[in-house]
Amino acid sequence: MHPIEILGSRSRLRLLHELSRGDRYVSQLMEAVRLDGKNCKYHLDILEKAGIVASREEGRRKYYSLKKEILLYISPSPDRRYEVQFTDV
Repeated sequence: MHPIEILGSRSRLRLLHELSRGDRYVSQLMEAVRLDGKNCKYHLDILEKAGIVASREEGRRKYYSLKKEILLYISPSPDRRYEVQFTDV
């Protein structure tokens, strides 16, 4: 999946915004971004497969954290190009 497609989802952007505040477990993320469990897990899986977030289990809870810093550059006309950079946190 192309980086723009990954970041093109409002739900994934809201999850990333919430994770920028610190590690969260799934229930916290569901409540913060108002997604049901299935949809939240779906979007987290995409972010994890892309290497942007990492997960760890502590007891019965699964925590997620940001693994990459995301920088988005968009240039105006006439170039009209964009660039997404992911760097390790």
